[in-house]
Amino acid sequence: MADPAPDAALREAADVSEPIIRMENVGVAFNAQLRVGSPRFWALEDVDLSLAPGDRLGVVGRNGSGKSTLLRTIAGIITPDRGRLTRAPVSCQLLSLALGFVPHLSGRDNAVLSGLMLGLRRREIMQRLPAILEFSELGDFFDQPISSYSTGMTMRLGFSVAMQVEPDVLLIDEVLAVGDTEFQQKSGSALRARIHSGKTIVFVSHDDEQIRHVCNRALWIEHGRSVMQGPVDDVLAAYHAAPSPSPPSPAGS
Repeated sequence: MADPAPDAALREAADVSEPIIRMENVGVAFNAQLRVGSPRFWALEDVDLSLAPGDRLGVVGRNGSGKSTLLRTIAGIITPDRGRLTRAPVSCQLLSLALGFVPHLSGRDNAVLSGLMLGLRRREIMQRLPAILEFSELGDFFDQPISSYSTGMTMRLGFSVAMQVEPDVLLIDEVLAVGDTEFQQKSGSALRARIHSGKTIVFVSHDDEQIRHVCNRALWIEHGRSVMQGPVDDVLAAYHAAPSPSPPSPAGS
C-alpha cells in the first residue's frame, strides 16, 4: 500500500490554500569558464513561481531562457544563489531517462540501479521488475548488457523505470513519448494518464498545442526572469507578441 503521508501533505496544503512550491526572486548563477575569476552568468536571475496542488503548469521561453535550470531547481538538484524557494513536504521527480545507467551492466541491473537513484527502495524496485520488463518489451535483452542496446531500447528501459515512481510533483522537460512509433503511442498514453491523474505537473515545451492540452496555467520566462504567469492562452499570446529579447549580461562575481 502506498504511503499516505505525501497525499495527506497535499490535502493539508490544499485545505489552507497554500502553494506546495513557491519561488520568490530566485536566481541561479554558473561560471562561464572553469577557472578562478571567470565571469558568471545568471541561468535564472529573478523568477517568481507559485504552484498549488493539482496545478499543471506549462513553462515557455526561448532557448537559453533558463527553463531546464528552473526544473532542476524545483527538483532540488540545484540550490538557488539568491532568492527564496519554499517547498511543502512533497516529493518532486524530474522525468529523467537512463538515469545512472552503466553500459556493462544488464538491463535488469540498470533498472535496479536507476530505480534506487529515483528514490525507490530496493524491495520496491525488485517487486516492479516484471512490470518494467513487460512495459519495455525488451524480452531476453533485459538480461543483456545495455551496451548492446540501440538508442531506442535504452530509452524504452529508462522510461519504463521512470514510470514506476509516483511523485507528488512531476517535472517534464519536453519529452512526452519515447522510442519507435509503436512504443511512442504506448509511452505517450502512459504519461498522459499520469499527467491527468490529478498530479501536480510542471511541463517545459516549445509546442503550444501540447501546452494547451496538458496545462491549466503557464509561466513565461526570458533570460532567467519570470515575465508572466496566468491562463495558458493569455501567456502564450503575450509570449508570441513580444519581440526577441537582447542577450543576457554576465552576473557579478
